[in-house]
Amino acid sequence: MDFKKLPKGRLGRIANLASMGVKAGASLLKDKEGKNAAEHAAEVLGSMRGLAAKVGQMASYVDGVVPDAQKDAFEGALKKLRSMAPTSDPGEVREVVETTFEKKLEELYREWDETPIASASIGQVHRARLHDGTEVAVKVQHPGIDEAVESDLSNAGLLERMIATTAGSKFQTKEWLEVIRARFREELDYGLEAERQKRFARLHEGDPHIRVPRVIDSHSGRRVITTEFVRGLDFEDAQRAPDADRRQWAEALWRFVFKGTLVGQLFNADPHPGNYIFQEGGRVAFLDYGCVQEIPKSNHKNAVRVHRAALDGDRAAFHRASIELMSMKPGPLADKALEYMDLNYQPLFETPFRITRPYAALMVERMTEMAKMARSLPPEHFFTMPPDMFFINRLQFGFYSVLARLDVDADYKGTEEAFFPKSPSSVAHT
Repeated sequence: MDFKKLPKGRLGRIANLASMGVKAGASLLKDKEGKNAAEHAAEVLGSMRGLAAKVGQMASYVDGVVPDAQKDAFEGALKKLRSMAPTSDPGEVREVVETTFEKKLEELYREWDETPIASASIGQVHRARLHDGTEVAVKVQHPGIDEAVESDLSNAGLLERMIATTAGSKFQTKEWLEVIRARFREELDYGLEAERQKRFARLHEGDPHIRVPRVIDSHSGRRVITTEFVRGLDFEDAQRAPDADRRQWAEALWRFVFKGTLVGQLFNADPHPGNYIFQEGGRVAFLDYGCVQEIPKSNHKNAVRVHRAALDGDRAAFHRASIELMSMKPGPLADKALEYMDLNYQPLFETPFRITRPYAALMVERMTEMAKMARSLPPEHFFTMPPDMFFINRLQFGFYSVLARLDVDADYKGTEEAFFPKSPSSVAHT
């Protein structure tokens, strides 16, 4: 087992990133496919965990982020960060659990598997069993991860890289940075995550295709969260399933995301594939609720109008609502932004629709084009999106890349119409 020491200080973490950049550049000069550079990047980002690992996770599955020539090498090397980043020392993990509840591990759990079944940027997951026999998954924060995350949040270069990946650095504002910092600090509070998980469970209660694991409140706290254990296929196996299964899973993913947005006024902004378990009968279990974005009332109202117009096939109304949603100023940037919105909502204008990897990559390409155009625009034509749009873009790029790998024709329009009422004023709030 790989118990690599977690670098926590800001200077040490910056030095690791700098070393990665130098070695990656040298490696690419020798190996145009980038295999050695990718493996080194995976090792460094995994060992760092925190926000650095999140950047690696995004690069492992978001189409259009890594150049085509190195895409296969980087995706292959970095995909381990989605479920098995380097793990923490078992003794230190035990100490986190016992300190959180002020009890010995044996008092809390009848069985405890010291070998984690998953390890990611903030914590790692252990299989365990309660004293009443209930099988559970226990997510425990990596020791020292709070200090590491704070170090990353003070690293402007790392945050700028995340913004550039999803929106382009020109759109960065002080408000954007504060939203990003707030969301990632919230990921350190498993008590908050548990409450959000229960909120999603209430929203999707009774849906036969969406499963939100039950939170065990008695065994959950700020640094530990215990939920019921779920089994099924991981994302790699799900991609090889029959068309009918992949279609049901794709539509369940769509319903989870957009019912949350349109009805619940919130969304899970971390769509990486390690957060999904695929089960029989078209059911998907959704596992991680650390990064959740609330949608302000004004943005929610405009989002409802955008979706309603797309479902109705009313392109003019769709454009009017998009202009308000993104606070566009007339000019060439607005024209590009509307082209991007048309592309983004194509699955609602056309049904059935197959989301493909080139289609998902084109979304990133269009965003990059907007960022390049924005650099030379006069103030009267430049606008930046509302701060919470950063996480919508992060969700959209990642979510579409997940659907692209399921690679199936699906009725996303019909899926959305099943829960989305015709009258915007009748949309329920939870």
